[in-house]
Amino acid sequence: MDALFDRYQPTLVAALKATQDRGYWSAYPEIPSGKIYGETAKDDGLASYNAQLGRPFDLPGHPGSGIVGAEVSPFGPSLGVTYPAADANSLIAASQAAASAWATAPIKTRVGVCLEVLARLNHRSFEIANAVMHTTGQSFAMAFQAGGPHAQDRGLEAVAYAYAEMSRTPAQAVWSKPQGKAEPIVLQKHWRVVPRGVSLVIGCQTFPTWNSYPGLFASLATGNTVIVKPHPGAILPLAITISVIRQVLAEEGFDRNIALLAPDAPGAEITAGLVQSEAVSIIDYTGSSSFGEWVRRHAGEAKVYTEETGVNSVVVATTDDFAGMCANIAFSLSLYSGQMCTAPQNIYVPRSGIATNQGHKGFEDVAKGIASAIDDLLADPARANGVCGAIANSATLARIETARGLGTLIRDSAPIDAGDARTATPLILGVDAEKTDAHEEERFGPIAFVVAVADAAEGIERAASLARRKGAITAALYDTDDTRIENAVNAFCNAGVNLSINLTGGIFVNQSAAFSDFHVTGANPAGNASLTDAAFVAERFSTVMWRQPRTV
Repeated sequence: MDALFDRYQPTLVAALKATQDRGYWSAYPEIPSGKIYGETAKDDGLASYNAQLGRPFDLPGHPGSGIVGAEVSPFGPSLGVTYPAADANSLIAASQAAASAWATAPIKTRVGVCLEVLARLNHRSFEIANAVMHTTGQSFAMAFQAGGPHAQDRGLEAVAYAYAEMSRTPAQAVWSKPQGKAEPIVLQKHWRVVPRGVSLVIGCQTFPTWNSYPGLFASLATGNTVIVKPHPGAILPLAITISVIRQVLAEEGFDRNIALLAPDAPGAEITAGLVQSEAVSIIDYTGSSSFGEWVRRHAGEAKVYTEETGVNSVVVATTDDFAGMCANIAFSLSLYSGQMCTAPQNIYVPRSGIATNQGHKGFEDVAKGIASAIDDLLADPARANGVCGAIANSATLARIETARGLGTLIRDSAPIDAGDARTATPLILGVDAEKTDAHEEERFGPIAFVVAVADAAEGIERAASLARRKGAITAALYDTDDTRIENAVNAFCNAGVNLSINLTGGIFVNQSAAFSDFHVTGANPAGNASLTDAAFVAERFSTVMWRQPRTV
């Protein structure tokens, strides 16, 4: 039963080493190249995606008393895919019935299954990319990377941490206590990893695989059964994932219902019933803080891991590369139309301006520099489509419209020439921190504020304070003063925010690398867990002992 583990052991060993070294490493190539994935992989993936459209999704043996499914691509067309739907009680009963054999399976067996699943998902990355693209609005290139290899890396990272924690204690040992001249007391001790039970993964629309894979694979590897509740607008990527898991489970002799899909429809959600069930022992949630608070309040004794909303900030103090700074911030604001949990929203700039390699730049110069860099970045429609993608939810367009009145217009949002796609470029508003707090609420989507402050020190203090109060996943600083940089590092560390300093090249504050970057710290209201560390996996199981006297 450990043949899969043996097959992928080199990958697991490399992943474990990467979590210790924290340097660059990836198991799954992020370049959608035929030389890597096969010359026909792109066409085959598109064909597989198209074959799913307009028909029931095939999940053999899956519980279901009806069908749901009304996904519409942000690029225009309806997917027309339907999925087997069941009520919360039926799904939980099926999950519990499948639990025993998986819970008692050897650690290496479970980990081997997870590694085989990830390998198969990687082979289907082009199909998954199309599914992610047409449910989230990401451009194809981003959907391939974030929805495919990067998500798979995060899943592997969780499996590696889970294996390390489960293997920390030996399966058995001889305990011998000396008794002086008397014979020692000798016990044979055994330890078993015991999973918590049913695990619920609540997916989001914008990053259905990237945000779901860590919790999904951490729970599976540690012996828990999993129910995946996708966002109604982004079911297909997780349906493909569950279908692969169920296929591998069946091949290895396990009940396929160890992994279940829980799709629903707006207005007929089953999330509450799943969260409130006493049978659900683990919940992974990504989404708004308002519903996250409800989940935490109603989850009973379940262990809850969340990534929630926050307000990410950039502080501009000084720069020795003004053009590079503006271009980097522009890309960060434009990427996927600001629909990333890591995207910056507030840019704090001293009212008197900043020193740069191009001379002094006033507050308005900095704001216009960033706006102009966005215009340059998005001047070509094809490039604009590739960077911005489409808007996942129409509510974001309404949010942009409302936000226009919150400050002085620096750059207006506008649609991109992209056919039937729902699109919007970044809206940039100027505000003064002494006169409004409109920027202190998360405005999800392509909405940014350039915030006037007295000086860089005040900008750092305000950004760090906002992170402590409202949550933040990322922060950025542009500065050339070593003392102020050290003060900023201390301030943002104390606020539990990962800080990027003086990014001007091809790496951006939005990006988070598996095996190196801890995504979310769990130390402010933007989330109570980190992807991925030991704490993310260790409480998904208990280590239970039995012992008895050993006879020689």
